[in-house]
Amino acid sequence: MAMSADWFTEVCERNGSSFSLKVKKKLHEEQTKYQKIEIFETAGFGNLMVIDGFIMLSQRDNYFYHEMMAHPVMFTHQNPESVLIIGGGDCGTLQAILQHPQVKSVRQIEIDEQVTRLSEKYFPELCSSNNDKRAEIDFIDGIKWVENAKDDALDIIVVDSTDPVGPAEGLFSKSFYEQCCRVLKDDGILIQQSESALYHMDILSDMYEAMSAAGFNNQSTLFYPQCVYPSGWWSATMAAKNVNLESFRQLDADNKMFDTQYYNAAIHQAALAKPEFFKRFLQAR
Repeated sequence: MAMSADWFTEVCERNGSSFSLKVKKKLHEEQTKYQKIEIFETAGFGNLMVIDGFIMLSQRDNYFYHEMMAHPVMFTHQNPESVLIIGGGDCGTLQAILQHPQVKSVRQIEIDEQVTRLSEKYFPELCSSNNDKRAEIDFIDGIKWVENAKDDALDIIVVDSTDPVGPAEGLFSKSFYEQCCRVLKDDGILIQQSESALYHMDILSDMYEAMSAAGFNNQSTLFYPQCVYPSGWWSATMAAKNVNLESFRQLDADNKMFDTQYYNAAIHQAALAKPEFFKRFLQAR
Protein backbone atom coordinates (compact mmCIF):
# COMPACT_ATOMS: atom_id res chain seq x y z
CA MET A 1 0.00 0.00 0.00
CA ALA A 2 1.14 3.53 -0.76
CA MET A 3 -0.55 6.79 0.15
CA SER A 4 0.08 10.31 -1.13
CA ALA A 5 -1.83 13.38 -0.06
CA ASP A 6 -4.46 12.87 -2.75
CA TRP A 7 -4.33 9.20 -3.78
CA PHE A 8 -4.70 5.80 -2.20
CA THR A 9 -2.66 3.18 -4.07
CA GLU A 10 -2.68 -0.57 -3.54
CA VAL A 11 0.50 -2.10 -4.92
CA CYS A 12 0.58 -5.72 -6.06
CA GLU A 13 4.30 -6.41 -5.91
CA ARG A 14 4.15 -10.01 -7.13
CA ASN A 15 2.62 -8.93 -10.44
CA GLY A 16 4.23 -5.52 -10.80
CA SER A 17 0.98 -3.57 -10.85
CA SER A 18 -0.99 -1.11 -8.77
CA PHE A 19 -4.42 0.48 -8.56
CA SER A 20 -5.11 4.03 -7.35
CA LEU A 21 -8.14 6.03 -6.30
CA LYS A 22 -8.22 9.79 -5.78
CA VAL A 23 -9.00 10.53 -2.13
CA LYS A 24 -10.92 13.47 -0.75
CA LYS A 25 -10.25 12.67 2.90
CA LYS A 26 -9.73 9.88 5.40
CA LEU A 27 -12.90 9.23 7.38
CA HIS A 28 -11.67 6.65 9.89
CA GLU A 29 -8.63 4.65 10.97
CA GLU A 30 -8.21 2.10 13.74
CA GLN A 31 -6.24 -0.99 14.66
CA THR A 32 -8.55 -3.70 15.96
CA LYS A 33 -7.49 -6.91 17.66
CA TYR A 34 -7.30 -8.51 14.23
CA GLN A 35 -6.43 -5.92 11.60
CA LYS A 36 -6.06 -2.28 10.61
CA ILE A 37 -9.21 -0.77 9.12
CA GLU A 38 -9.27 2.50 7.18
CA ILE A 39 -12.21 4.29 5.55
CA PHE A 40 -11.67 6.91 2.85
CA GLU A 41 -13.98 9.21 0.93
CA THR A 42 -12.89 9.02 -2.71
CA ALA A 43 -13.54 11.35 -5.61
CA GLY A 44 -15.10 8.79 -7.93
CA PHE A 45 -15.86 5.59 -6.02
CA GLY A 46 -17.69 6.82 -2.93
CA ASN A 47 -16.53 5.50 0.41
CA LEU A 48 -13.69 2.99 0.38
CA MET A 49 -12.83 0.37 3.02
CA VAL A 50 -9.22 -0.76 3.30
CA ILE A 51 -8.03 -3.57 5.60
CA ASP A 52 -4.31 -4.00 6.28
CA GLY A 53 -3.58 -1.91 3.20
CA PHE A 54 -5.79 -3.95 0.85
CA ILE A 55 -8.98 -2.62 -0.72
CA MET A 56 -12.06 -4.47 0.55
CA LEU A 57 -14.90 -2.58 -1.09
CA SER A 58 -16.07 0.69 -2.55
CA GLN A 59 -19.57 2.07 -2.78
CA ARG A 60 -19.34 2.32 -6.55
CA ASP A 61 -18.56 -1.27 -7.54
CA ASN A 62 -19.21 -3.57 -4.56
CA TYR A 63 -22.35 -4.97 -6.18
CA PHE A 64 -20.31 -7.07 -8.63
CA TYR A 65 -18.78 -9.00 -5.76
CA HIS A 66 -21.81 -9.21 -3.47
CA GLU A 67 -24.24 -10.28 -6.19
CA MET A 68 -21.88 -12.89 -7.62
CA MET A 69 -21.11 -14.31 -4.18
CA ALA A 70 -24.83 -14.66 -3.45
CA HIS A 71 -27.11 -15.15 -6.44
CA PRO A 72 -25.32 -17.83 -8.51
CA VAL A 73 -25.07 -20.25 -5.59
CA MET A 74 -28.61 -19.48 -4.47
CA PHE A 75 -30.02 -20.22 -7.93
CA THR A 76 -27.81 -23.30 -8.33
CA HIS A 77 -29.29 -24.90 -5.21
CA GLN A 78 -32.80 -26.25 -5.73
CA ASN A 79 -34.24 -24.91 -2.47
CA PRO A 80 -31.78 -22.94 -0.32
CA GLU A 81 -33.40 -22.39 3.07
CA SER A 82 -30.51 -22.43 5.56
CA VAL A 83 -27.39 -20.37 4.84
CA LEU A 84 -24.14 -19.68 6.69
CA ILE A 85 -21.91 -16.75 5.80
CA ILE A 86 -18.37 -16.81 7.15
CA GLY A 87 -16.85 -13.34 7.03
CA GLY A 88 -18.97 -10.89 5.08
CA GLY A 89 -18.70 -8.22 7.75
CA ASP A 90 -19.80 -5.42 5.42
CA CYS A 91 -23.15 -7.27 5.14
CA GLY A 92 -23.57 -6.81 1.39
CA THR A 93 -23.66 -10.56 0.74
CA LEU A 94 -26.10 -11.05 3.62
CA GLN A 95 -28.39 -8.44 2.11
CA ALA A 96 -28.27 -10.15 -1.31
CA ILE A 97 -29.02 -13.61 0.09
CA LEU A 98 -31.99 -12.31 2.05
CA GLN A 99 -33.56 -11.17 -1.23
CA HIS A 100 -34.38 -14.82 -1.93
CA PRO A 101 -37.84 -15.49 -0.48
CA GLN A 102 -37.32 -19.20 0.28
CA VAL A 103 -34.53 -18.43 2.75
CA LYS A 104 -35.57 -19.24 6.31
CA SER A 105 -32.35 -18.49 8.17
CA VAL A 106 -28.99 -16.86 7.53
CA ARG A 107 -26.27 -16.88 10.16
CA GLN A 108 -23.31 -14.59 9.56
CA ILE A 109 -20.09 -15.26 11.47
CA GLU A 110 -17.63 -12.35 11.33
CA ILE A 111 -14.55 -12.43 13.52
CA ASP A 112 -14.07 -8.64 13.68
CA GLU A 113 -17.14 -6.75 14.89
CA GLN A 114 -15.69 -3.40 13.84
CA VAL A 115 -15.96 -4.33 10.17
CA THR A 116 -19.73 -4.47 10.60
CA ARG A 117 -19.99 -1.44 12.87
CA LEU A 118 -18.01 0.70 10.43
CA SER A 119 -20.07 -0.63 7.53
CA GLU A 120 -23.25 0.40 9.33
CA LYS A 121 -21.84 3.92 9.56
CA TYR A 122 -20.07 4.36 6.23
CA PHE A 123 -21.86 1.82 3.97
CA PRO A 124 -25.41 1.88 5.40
CA GLU A 125 -26.94 0.86 2.07
CA LEU A 126 -25.33 -2.59 2.52
CA CYS A 127 -26.68 -3.04 6.04
CA SER A 128 -30.38 -2.38 5.45
CA SER A 129 -31.25 -6.07 6.02
CA ASN A 130 -29.24 -6.56 9.21
CA ASN A 131 -32.37 -6.56 11.34
CA ASP A 132 -34.27 -9.01 9.12
CA LYS A 133 -35.87 -11.59 11.42
CA ARG A 134 -34.27 -14.39 9.38
CA ALA A 135 -30.75 -13.06 9.99
CA GLU A 136 -28.42 -13.66 12.92
CA ILE A 137 -25.02 -11.96 13.11
CA ASP A 138 -22.35 -13.27 15.47
CA PHE A 139 -18.84 -11.95 16.05
CA ILE A 140 -16.85 -15.11 16.71
CA ASP A 141 -14.35 -17.38 14.96
CA GLY A 142 -16.06 -18.93 11.93
CA ILE A 143 -13.66 -21.89 11.77
CA LYS A 144 -14.45 -22.87 15.35
CA TRP A 145 -18.19 -22.39 14.77
CA VAL A 146 -18.15 -24.81 11.82
CA GLU A 147 -16.13 -27.35 13.83
CA ASN A 148 -18.90 -27.39 16.46
CA ALA A 149 -21.85 -27.35 14.04
CA LYS A 150 -24.12 -30.34 13.50
CA ASP A 151 -23.82 -32.71 10.56
CA ASP A 152 -26.03 -32.11 7.51
CA ALA A 153 -27.31 -28.82 8.90
CA LEU A 154 -26.95 -26.33 6.05
CA ASP A 155 -27.91 -25.83 2.42
CA ILE A 156 -25.36 -23.15 1.58
CA ILE A 157 -22.05 -21.96 3.05
CA VAL A 158 -20.68 -18.67 1.73
CA VAL A 159 -17.04 -17.97 2.59
CA ASP A 160 -16.89 -14.19 2.10
CA SER A 161 -13.35 -13.74 3.36
CA THR A 162 -10.34 -11.54 2.85
CA ASP A 163 -7.25 -12.87 1.07
CA PRO A 164 -5.76 -16.12 2.47
CA VAL A 165 -3.45 -14.38 4.94
CA GLY A 166 -3.85 -13.46 8.60
CA PRO A 167 -7.26 -14.26 10.13
CA ALA A 168 -8.54 -15.73 6.83
CA GLU A 169 -5.68 -18.13 6.15
CA GLY A 170 -7.41 -21.11 7.77
CA LEU A 171 -10.49 -20.62 5.56
CA PHE A 172 -8.55 -22.01 2.59
CA SER A 173 -7.37 -25.25 4.25
CA LYS A 174 -8.31 -28.90 3.73
CA SER A 175 -9.35 -29.26 7.38
CA PHE A 176 -11.78 -26.35 7.07
CA TYR A 177 -13.29 -27.74 3.87
CA GLU A 178 -13.71 -31.13 5.55
CA GLN A 179 -15.79 -29.51 8.27
CA CYS A 180 -17.85 -27.61 5.68
CA CYS A 181 -18.45 -30.84 3.77
CA ARG A 182 -19.68 -32.49 6.96
CA VAL A 183 -21.99 -29.63 7.92
CA LEU A 184 -23.56 -29.27 4.47
CA LYS A 185 -26.46 -31.47 3.47
CA ASP A 186 -25.92 -33.96 0.65
CA ASP A 187 -27.14 -31.40 -1.90
CA GLY A 188 -25.44 -28.49 -0.16
CA ILE A 189 -23.09 -26.06 -1.87
CA LEU A 190 -20.13 -24.02 -0.69
CA ILE A 191 -19.03 -20.84 -2.46
CA GLN A 192 -15.84 -18.94 -1.70
CA GLN A 193 -14.15 -15.89 -3.15
CA SER A 194 -11.16 -17.27 -5.05
CA GLU A 195 -9.04 -14.30 -6.06
CA SER A 196 -7.97 -13.52 -9.64
CA ALA A 197 -7.32 -16.31 -12.13
CA LEU A 198 -4.91 -13.94 -13.89
CA TYR A 199 -2.82 -13.24 -10.78
CA HIS A 200 -3.49 -16.06 -8.32
CA MET A 201 -3.71 -19.41 -10.10
CA ASP A 202 -1.52 -20.88 -7.36
CA ILE A 203 -4.22 -20.05 -4.81
CA LEU A 204 -6.97 -21.43 -7.05
CA SER A 205 -4.98 -24.61 -7.66
CA ASP A 206 -4.46 -25.13 -3.92
CA MET A 207 -8.18 -24.50 -3.31
CA TYR A 208 -9.25 -27.08 -5.87
CA GLU A 209 -6.84 -29.64 -4.44
CA ALA A 210 -7.95 -29.02 -0.84
CA MET A 211 -11.66 -29.05 -1.72
CA SER A 212 -11.31 -32.33 -3.62
CA ALA A 213 -9.33 -33.93 -0.81
CA ALA A 214 -11.99 -32.83 1.69
CA GLY A 215 -14.81 -34.62 -0.16
CA PHE A 216 -16.14 -32.01 -2.58
CA ASN A 217 -16.42 -33.99 -5.80
CA ASN A 218 -17.48 -31.05 -7.97
CA GLN A 219 -16.08 -27.54 -8.29
CA SER A 220 -16.87 -24.70 -10.65
CA THR A 221 -15.36 -21.22 -10.80
CA LEU A 222 -17.37 -18.15 -11.77
CA PHE A 223 -15.63 -15.12 -13.30
CA TYR A 224 -16.67 -11.48 -13.05
CA PRO A 225 -15.18 -7.96 -13.21
CA GLN A 226 -14.06 -6.16 -10.06
CA CYS A 227 -12.03 -3.09 -10.95
CA VAL A 228 -10.83 -2.22 -7.42
CA TYR A 229 -9.24 -5.66 -6.89
CA PRO A 230 -5.84 -6.69 -8.30
CA SER A 231 -6.07 -7.30 -12.09
CA GLY A 232 -9.68 -6.03 -12.19
CA TRP A 233 -10.94 -9.58 -12.80
CA TRP A 234 -12.14 -11.70 -9.89
CA SER A 235 -13.65 -15.10 -9.23
CA ALA A 236 -15.78 -17.17 -6.87
CA THR A 237 -15.55 -20.96 -6.69
CA MET A 238 -18.47 -23.26 -5.87
CA ALA A 239 -17.94 -26.74 -4.45
CA ALA A 240 -20.43 -29.56 -3.84
CA LYS A 241 -20.58 -33.25 -3.03
CA ASN A 242 -23.33 -34.30 -5.43
CA VAL A 243 -24.58 -31.25 -7.33
CA ASN A 244 -24.07 -30.32 -10.99
CA LEU A 245 -22.69 -26.82 -10.55
CA GLU A 246 -22.85 -26.00 -14.25
CA SER A 247 -26.67 -25.84 -14.24
CA PHE A 248 -29.00 -23.58 -12.31
CA ARG A 249 -32.65 -22.60 -11.97
CA GLN A 250 -32.53 -20.41 -15.05
CA LEU A 251 -36.28 -19.75 -15.22
CA ASP A 252 -36.29 -18.58 -11.61
CA ALA A 253 -33.26 -16.38 -12.26
CA ASP A 254 -34.98 -14.92 -15.34
CA ASN A 255 -38.04 -14.11 -13.24
CA LYS A 256 -36.33 -13.06 -10.00
CA MET A 257 -38.54 -10.93 -7.78
CA PHE A 258 -35.84 -8.47 -6.75
CA ASP A 259 -33.65 -5.87 -8.40
CA THR A 260 -29.95 -6.31 -9.11
CA GLN A 261 -27.33 -4.10 -10.71
CA TYR A 262 -25.20 -6.82 -12.35
CA TYR A 263 -26.57 -10.33 -11.90
CA ASN A 264 -29.15 -11.90 -14.20
CA ALA A 265 -29.58 -15.33 -15.75
CA ALA A 266 -27.48 -14.49 -18.81
CA ILE A 267 -24.66 -13.15 -16.62
CA HIS A 268 -24.81 -16.35 -14.56
CA GLN A 269 -24.49 -18.49 -17.68
CA ALA A 270 -21.65 -16.35 -19.01
CA ALA A 271 -19.79 -16.45 -15.69
CA LEU A 272 -19.68 -20.25 -15.91
CA ALA A 273 -17.69 -20.10 -19.18
CA LYS A 274 -14.05 -21.08 -18.63
CA PRO A 275 -11.14 -19.38 -20.42
CA GLU A 276 -8.88 -21.72 -22.36
CA PHE A 277 -5.99 -21.46 -19.88
CA PHE A 278 -8.41 -22.38 -17.07
CA LYS A 279 -9.70 -25.36 -19.05
CA ARG A 280 -6.13 -26.56 -19.41
CA PHE A 281 -5.67 -26.21 -15.66
CA LEU A 282 -8.80 -28.31 -15.07
CA GLN A 283 -7.75 -30.96 -17.58
CA ALA A 284 -4.31 -31.25 -15.98
CA ARG A 285 -5.70 -32.00 -12.51
